[in-house]
Amino acid sequence: MPDRPTVAADGPIARPAPLRQAVYDALTELIINGSLPPGRHLVEADLAVRLGVSRQPVREALQRLHTTGWVDLRPSQGAFVHSPTPDECAQLLGVRAVLETHSAHGAALHATAHDVARLWELQQTGLTALAAGDARAIVEANAALHGHITQLSRNTVLAELIPQVDRRVRWYYMPIAKPRGRDAWSEHARIIEAIADRDAERAEELMRRHTSNTTDFYCKQIAAMATRQR
Repeated sequence: MPDRPTVAADGPIARPAPLRQAVYDALTELIINGSLPPGRHLVEADLAVRLGVSRQPVREALQRLHTTGWVDLRPSQGAFVHSPTPDECAQLLGVRAVLETHSAHGAALHATAHDVARLWELQQTGLTALAAGDARAIVEANAALHGHITQLSRNTVLAELIPQVDRRVRWYYMPIAKPRGRDAWSEHARIIEAIADRDAERAEELMRRHTSNTTDFYCKQIAAMATRQR
């Protein structure tokens, strides 16, 4: 019997994602979590074997990854994971900072005691990951905490905009998750305290400093890496 789209009891027809989309998402996640680090040569045949697919969807995914800035296509050389520059970092994290400061302000106005308790749970998850030295877990915990603060702002526009930069922020954060970790999670604690106190101005200012510190730390690390490679 041929496959049929599944029909929800009360909603639109659910269709499986095209294979090329699944391959694109898988490769993006491998780049974000560092399994495919900046500068890595991406060989279609190897990726096809790794993902258990043919080379065609891999080729299509690499073209799209190039268009969206995750991959560089070099004539006569092939595809390589893009290496972010300090300028790219400053631009993206600068946008993120604007969005996050508004989120912190809104969260302080709307968060309930239950919401604050959840923030402390997410904070503990991050501290546990930091103690274990697990960079991927630190990045995921960081994203979860910031994402929850956005939800608490009750601002639907922010909730739509921030996920658009979240993937790349997680990518940028991966190499600094451990060295920046102790300071970053201490800053998170102060932000949560301000939200718990319903001090919107203080929460906003603390988030502004936090995102600025992350941006400065990352850009300095990228610049240092570039110097070492010369």
